[in-house]
Amino acid sequence: MEIGEVTRRIRRITVIGAAVNTLLSLAKIGAGGLVGSVALVADGIHSLSDLLSDGVVLLGATLSARPPDEGHPYGHGKYETVAAVVVALILMVAGGLIAFDAAAGFYRHEVFVAGPTVLILAVISIASKEVLYRVTLAVARRTGSPSLRANAWHHRTDAMSSVAVLIGAVASLAGWHHGDQAAGVIVGLMVLAAGVSIAISCLRDLLEHSVEEDTLGEIRECLDRAAGIRGWHRLRTRKVGREIFADVHVLLNPEITVSEGHQLVSRLEETVRDFIQDPVHFTIHMEPDDEENRLSTGL
Repeated sequence: MEIGEVTRRIRRITVIGAAVNTLLSLAKIGAGGLVGSVALVADGIHSLSDLLSDGVVLLGATLSARPPDEGHPYGHGKYETVAAVVVALILMVAGGLIAFDAAAGFYRHEVFVAGPTVLILAVISIASKEVLYRVTLAVARRTGSPSLRANAWHHRTDAMSSVAVLIGAVASLAGWHHGDQAAGVIVGLMVLAAGVSIAISCLRDLLEHSVEEDTLGEIRECLDRAAGIRGWHRLRTRKVGREIFADVHVLLNPEITVSEGHQLVSRLEETVRDFIQDPVHFTIHMEPDDEENRLSTGL
């Protein structure tokens, strides 16, 4: 998939998400303030943080789509990873504040009995955010966008937080009037945990960690099955945003011509690009398959 098409898909689903987040945050914060629900206001703030993360994703997608230049020969894909880190930080800060505010409600002995407004908004939020999570994650998988994947999980945590609000509301109706504050604490901790998980994943990419094990296995399978390739070693991989960069040394028949060797590795590159979903940039070093080379490389 071309970078331009990838960017358009990311923008489209993110703008849709931003529209949904705007409506939900206004409804939750407004209704929560009117009825006095700490958990519903906290849930609304979470939806508002989703709106902020939507803006970060749009900016990251726009910057990462810029073509390689002299200063960035590997492209600008890391901007997307940085955008995902920012989304993770937003989640962690929002989660910490939500949990603290709800815990303070316990300390102040605040009580709340939920009404139909809280229940209705919680159900609407759960349904809409779960749908948005699934659609966003599907686009993230097709495009290989780390920031969009992080934003998808932001939508999922919003749905989960609304589940906590719903449970808290039901608990308050059943007679436990601190259920709203308990739900707020649970919401905050879930949001915080999601942010930490996303940040760890992004730091792996920023620290030049190799690609996921399943993708690495697919590349190895292509190398093992490649026609004319007698062996391979020194496979190295890393991710730059949604793109994969890899290099490998392959052993070829020492009696073939340079042109024939070039054709073999070109077919191998095409096979890997067709087999792997994410964009792949492959650098292949050709070596003669003779006794001297095998001894020097330990094969």
